[in-house]
Amino acid sequence: MISFLDLKAINAACRDELLEACTRVIDSGWYITGNELSQFEQAFAAYCGAEHCIGVANGLDALTLTLRAWKETGRLKEGDEVIVPANTYIASILAITENRLIPVLVEPDETSFNLCPEKTEAAITARTRAILPVHLYGQLADMPALMDIADRHKLLVLEDSAQAHGASISGRKAGSWGHAAGFSFYPGKNLGALGDAGAITTSDAELAQTLRALRNYGSHEKYKNLFQGVNSRLDEIQAAMLSVKLKYLDAQTAQRREVARLYREGIDNPAIRLPHVVSEEQHVWHLFVVRCARRDALQQHLAGLGIPTLVHYPVAPHQQAAYAAWNDRHYPVTEQIHAEVLSLPMGPHLRAEQIQAVIRGVQDFH
Repeated sequence: MISFLDLKAINAACRDELLEACTRVIDSGWYITGNELSQFEQAFAAYCGAEHCIGVANGLDALTLTLRAWKETGRLKEGDEVIVPANTYIASILAITENRLIPVLVEPDETSFNLCPEKTEAAITARTRAILPVHLYGQLADMPALMDIADRHKLLVLEDSAQAHGASISGRKAGSWGHAAGFSFYPGKNLGALGDAGAITTSDAELAQTLRALRNYGSHEKYKNLFQGVNSRLDEIQAAMLSVKLKYLDAQTAQRREVARLYREGIDNPAIRLPHVVSEEQHVWHLFVVRCARRDALQQHLAGLGIPTLVHYPVAPHQQAAYAAWNDRHYPVTEQIHAEVLSLPMGPHLRAEQIQAVIRGVQDFH
C-alpha cells in the first residue's frame, strides 16, 4: 500500500530519541519557554543562517506576528500594501488582513509557481511597504531578484518559508534572505513537530526583541507589558521534538530529492506537465506537483490503482467565501494552476517499488 505521506514511518526512524526528549521535558518540570526552546531556537537560527529564531505556536502566527511587530516598531501602518502571490495558500493572506494591511495579489511565474519579480515590480505603488514571497511546494522564490527590487524601493520582505526548510540559492537558505521569515512545523512539513508549531527567523535584533514580547502577552519582563500581545509560544516538548528531527532534515531532504529525480526521469506522458526546477539546491520537494488539464480524471485513475494524491490547493484565495469582496476578480494564471495541479506521493517514507508504481500509474494515464 502506498501512503501519500507516512508520518508514523518517518518518526519511527528517530522514535527512541523522540521518547528520550519527551521524557527529559516531563522530568524537568519546566514546560514553557525553557532550555529546550532556547536550544532549538539557537540551532534553527544557525541552520538557516539567521541571527535570531523566535519560536511561536504555528506558521500562521509566525507571519501575523512579524507584520504586527513591524507595525509596533513603526515600519508598517494600517492600510499599507503588501504584495503576495495570488496562488498561495490562504494563510499567507490571512496574516496580512489580520493586521489591517492591504494584500496586493500578483500572478505567479507560470513555470515555478512562485512570485514573479517583473510582475512584483509592476504592482508597486506609493502605498506598497512590503513583499511577502511564498516558497511554494518547497522551491525558493527568486530571492536575489526580489531583494534587489525591495532594496531599490525600500520595502520590507517577509519570506513565507512554511514549505521550504533547507532550500537555498548559492548556499544561502530560506529564512536568511528577507528581513524576516515565517516557518511552519506542522507535522506534515519537511521539518515537522508532533503538533502545531512555528518560528520566525531574522537578523534584526529590534524585531526579534519585539517578537519575543508579542508572543508572550506583549511582555518582555514578567508582569510588565510593552504591547497588547498574544499567547503564541512554542512549548518545550515540541521544541525538544524539533531539535531531534532537525538533525535528520538534510538526510531526509536528500531522500526527497531522489524521489523527485526518479519521478522526473520516469514520467514522460504528454498529458502531464512536470514541475520546473531552477536548481537542485533551490527545491526541497515538500510537494511534488504536476499539472494536467484533466486533473480530476488523473486523480481518479491513480486512486483506482491504489495511489493516493492530493490537490494543493483546489480553491484560490480570491475565490474563497472569506474574501467574498474579491470573488469577481480574475487571475487567469492562478485559476488555471488551481484547476490543474495534483500532488503525487512524496516523502522519505517511499520505497523504490512504490515510486515505480506511481510512475507506471502516471504513465498509463491517457
